[in-house]
Amino acid sequence: MTRTFLIDTDTASDDAVALIMALRAPDVRVAAITVVAGNVDVKQATRNALYTAELCNANVPVYSGGRNRFFAPIRNATWFHGRDGLGDHNYPAPQRPAERKHAVDAIIETIETNPGLVLVTLGPLTNIALALSKAPAIAAKVSRCVVMGGAPCCEGNVTPAAEYNIWVDPEAASIVMRSGLPVELVGWHLCRGEAVLDPSDIADVKGLNTALAHFAIESNSHARVALKIQTGEDGICLPDPVAMCVALDPTVGIDWSEHYVEVETQSELTRGMTVVDRLNVADDERNRAVWAPALNGRKARICWSIDNQRWKKALYAALK
Repeated sequence: MTRTFLIDTDTASDDAVALIMALRAPDVRVAAITVVAGNVDVKQATRNALYTAELCNANVPVYSGGRNRFFAPIRNATWFHGRDGLGDHNYPAPQRPAERKHAVDAIIETIETNPGLVLVTLGPLTNIALALSKAPAIAAKVSRCVVMGGAPCCEGNVTPAAEYNIWVDPEAASIVMRSGLPVELVGWHLCRGEAVLDPSDIADVKGLNTALAHFAIESNSHARVALKIQTGEDGICLPDPVAMCVALDPTVGIDWSEHYVEVETQSELTRGMTVVDRLNVADDERNRAVWAPALNGRKARICWSIDNQRWKKALYAALK
């Protein structure tokens, strides 16, 4: 049975690999790719999404979207992904342009015409929050909302408390968490440690001898150097492909629990923090309710760990 995906992305090196995984999945139809500013500006991110789709010979509509945040200024991650988001290897321009419709309108229309689709977010949640603000009823028409974002109960990658996708637009993330969407939070912690492609894994991918495998490694070359500086890990860290792997096969996530998620928007110290009361020490009744509109919240499923061998096997299969 074919599943329908809608993917929202700030397309840089790891996003591109995640897109490849979805576009190559035999049982998935990607109805649309919508693009938000984040890792790079929205124009460059749109170009990267179009280029990646062409590498996969996928005729998927790509819609360009939000440049602005709700309150915070735009902060990119070119220091990690390179100026063009793909490691600065001067890839050619895509052959076709983005669609003329704005990404926010495309999100609303795609969900309304494909009820039950899987929504996968790989970047800041600006586009999704704007779509929900414009058409809140779409939340009930999404079967799963897999969010790559957050650092629940652990350190962040851009501040000690926050992960990048949430940190750059926490107001948008807060709207999404309170919207009633069936959120599955796949945090930055899941791409660390054994999930990192180490030198041996990188050699295995190169050994596939395909254009997609070559692109996956080459486009993440700048990110590999940045990861070594940031964490001391020698390898390629792929948070968006890990999230896509879980979207494609939720059983890759081997430890889940449900909690209300609060996103900090005020504190200078912890702005963008995804606050998860894992032990329910606050005795917040929202952690006991599946969906409580009067309490302004719905529990999200939090993924705490994944099967790293299956994650890497799925990646290799997509790049063959």
